[in-house]
Amino acid sequence: MMDLSPILNSYNTFIETQLKDRFFKHRDLVSIISKHASTAAQEVVGHSVEGRELILLRLGNGPMKVFLWSQMHGDETTGTMAIMDLLNFLKHPAFASFATEILSSCTLYLLPMVNPDGAERFTRRNAQQLDINRDYLSAKSTEAQILKAVHANIQPDFGFNLHDQSDLWGVQHTTNPAAVSFLAPAFDEGCSLNDNRRHAMQVIACMKASLDAQLPGKMGLFDDTYEPRAFGDNFQASGTATILIEGGTMIGDVEAQQVRKMVFGAILAGLKAISSAEYEAVPLDNYFNIPKNSKTLFHLIIHDIEVNGLKTSVGINYKPSPGVGGTQVDRFYTIEDIGDLHTMSAHEVFEASTLQLEGSIVYDEPANFSLMRGKEPVLSFKNGILQSKVIF
Repeated sequence: MMDLSPILNSYNTFIETQLKDRFFKHRDLVSIISKHASTAAQEVVGHSVEGRELILLRLGNGPMKVFLWSQMHGDETTGTMAIMDLLNFLKHPAFASFATEILSSCTLYLLPMVNPDGAERFTRRNAQQLDINRDYLSAKSTEAQILKAVHANIQPDFGFNLHDQSDLWGVQHTTNPAAVSFLAPAFDEGCSLNDNRRHAMQVIACMKASLDAQLPGKMGLFDDTYEPRAFGDNFQASGTATILIEGGTMIGDVEAQQVRKMVFGAILAGLKAISSAEYEAVPLDNYFNIPKNSKTLFHLIIHDIEVNGLKTSVGINYKPSPGVGGTQVDRFYTIEDIGDLHTMSAHEVFEASTLQLEGSIVYDEPANFSLMRGKEPVLSFKNGILQSKVIF
């Protein structure tokens, strides 16, 4: 499998520096794309509901056609960032031989930010409040129509469907968050196998193996329940070997910049496997042995806290919502569980054995309490809003 370490160690030499957080907008993307006019053919393939351009980039001249698309959900930005990093990487002089191998074997088609109106608001859905990734069959949304038409025109051999998953997904049988997750989507209710789905599984196995050194125990396999309205499932059915890459979470990586790096690495490893055809020799068991994703995470866990006369644990999650202008996320915290949570994990853990509780903790209600050390609050919520937090 590909050794990604030398490339990822040089990541800062080709990262797209205009993208520093998750809240970039269509105008930022257009500015970046314009810098690649000499190396990537560019075509406006349509416009969003609110008139923003969807731009298809093409580079390479190889016989294998690979289509990458991202940000069908406007608040899932990691894939778009990774695609922009890929464009920089492919013209970096230090990696010219690598780029030549890929671009002589493959023709790459890149459609970043399928949902620019959602990105403007930092919301999952488009301006008409439709989930584009559940609109394949009816194609009511302009963006779904464009994506279907582009795919039909290219008829790609491989497709990379780039998404982000909730930061509450963990890796089964571990306490780790899932930093990156994969899936070769099903094309029927029986989750049958055909050649192109097998090829997708083999490429995913190459990606996972190439990232094992960077993410030991931090990669998962997403649920493969058939979704007849989704693009990945239908592209798989059409003959495109379709690979879902879900950017997840790493503790402390609030703006997903480390996850971005790992998603870039996964894409690169996949392109290497395709261009060299090394995936063809990979056993399918390598795919099926990838651990499943599981919901084992909370945003916060408090251990050894007295609730209703019992010493127990409390799990708290927040629901994110876009702030004004789509440049930040507001968080509303709710009590998600009370009980034995010692087999669970969290982004942040508080031990309350020496702290005093002010207020009350009520299951399925907004967090509305303070944990005090003497007169100083260690963790404090008011009507679901975080007031203060002390990090030790």
